[in-house]
Amino acid sequence: MTEEPLYDEETLEAARVLFARQASFLMGAVSIDGLPAGDLPEVAFAGRSNVGKSSLINALVGHKHLARASNEPGRTRELNFFVLDDKLRLVDLPGYGWAKASKVAVKKFQNLGRDFLRGRANLKRAYLLIDARHGLKEVDEEPMAAFDKAAVSYQIILTKADKLKVSEVEAVRARTEAAIRKRPAAFPRVLATSSEKGTGLPELRAEIMAACEVTP
Repeated sequence: MTEEPLYDEETLEAARVLFARQASFLMGAVSIDGLPAGDLPEVAFAGRSNVGKSSLINALVGHKHLARASNEPGRTRELNFFVLDDKLRLVDLPGYGWAKASKVAVKKFQNLGRDFLRGRANLKRAYLLIDARHGLKEVDEEPMAAFDKAAVSYQIILTKADKLKVSEVEAVRARTEAAIRKRPAAFPRVLATSSEKGTGLPELRAEIMAACEVTP
């Protein structure tokens, strides 16, 4: 039995066109007082350090160096805003789980992410990135609880899916969907992606376009 595609070709093409438009770094904010005006819809990306957030953002917009990918996990210590075609913003949240910084510094920039989630009315959805090779871990419980508490709709995105066999990816996806089934703010569908191979990126672009209610 063939699974129905998530989106029709017209929708996928519209999302491709949108994400092929001009994308640029807007600003990095180190405090809630320094956020840009909430005049555009936004989606935010969260995940463990080294899960591939920067690589995914770059792959979505077709830029190799828009978001800075670091060899040192935990380097994102501010809210980084990227603007796409003056229609929506992509927000890179501070990583969690490991960072080469003091506990005080780690708590500071992770609290910044939580404060952002609670107070950003134009935030349409958050995407929680999970390494497909490892699946959900105990350390992922805290951000999911933060999303649920803030009533922010979030969707889990499996990264680095090209490192596994298709059957293994499907097994991880099924386990993840079962694990989040009772979480109040979790979007029920889990997407598997690969920044390197482009797997799942057309569907994720379409998801973002729909969540932000924008068109090319």
